[in-house]
Amino acid sequence: MLQEGGVYVDGTTGEGGHAQAILQADPQVKAVLGIDWDSRSLQTAQSRLAEFAGRFMPAPGNYADMVELAAEQKICEVNGILLDLGFSSRQVETLGYGLSFQTDELLDMRYDPDGDLTAEEIVNTYDERELGQLIRRYGEEPQGMSIARAIIKERPVTTTGHLASIVGGLLGRQPGQRVNPATKTFQALRIEVNDELSNVERGLDAAIGLLAVEGRLAVISYHSLEDRIIKSFFNSEAATCVCPPRLPVCVCGQTPRIRIINRRVIKPSDEEVQSNPRSRSAKLRVVERI
Repeated sequence: MLQEGGVYVDGTTGEGGHAQAILQADPQVKAVLGIDWDSRSLQTAQSRLAEFAGRFMPAPGNYADMVELAAEQKICEVNGILLDLGFSSRQVETLGYGLSFQTDELLDMRYDPDGDLTAEEIVNTYDERELGQLIRRYGEEPQGMSIARAIIKERPVTTTGHLASIVGGLLGRQPGQRVNPATKTFQALRIEVNDELSNVERGLDAAIGLLAVEGRLAVISYHSLEDRIIKSFFNSEAATCVCPPRLPVCVCGQTPRIRIINRRVIKPSDEEVQSNPRSRSAKLRVVERI
């Protein structure tokens, strides 16, 4: 339920689909602060939302810095925040991002084109142990060390097609297998390039601090690494005590900052997956500020 005169944050605006839905749903919504560190996507969102000029406030930057970005617009608290994590279809399908193994282009993977670290730098400068552990940890790929060795033998690796062929050649592809064998390796590199997991932790804390009482935070994640961080953070912030179990009495004095709305994660229906196959791994968690 949107609040009349409310102010909302779309922390991962992309092309503006969620922001548009909020603004169209209730003309009494005062403003939506649209944050995205991909200036290319934010420009698309601004054009899409031109009719809402004055109510849609574009804010280039990282959602983990939403408190500072909101303050620049003289916003000190908001009634709702949405974080739709992960990359967009546009970023995969548009040349220049280096996120997809469907086309052969330079290995990049930066959401922010001004970011320092690229996937090309990682695959060509990390040592075997660093690269292998990265692929195992962030890609949840059991063959991470083997993939790292194969990559190092092929250096320099500068394009998405070359990298995908190395991983595919090592792992093979089973008949009927829908997921490209390089998917987990690409995921690991993308997370490292954009520091995604650290941003999730920082972003959640910033969001709770920015919410007004009874304001809600909704977070959509797409892989288990993100969802574990979100679930753990929400459970900790909703707890009345975070003392070690061995203590006989509570000494932490914690006051919960949130109430968990859905104890069980919300997943898309079969109908939603049919209409949008990329939603199949989406998980939604919602909390309310108290």
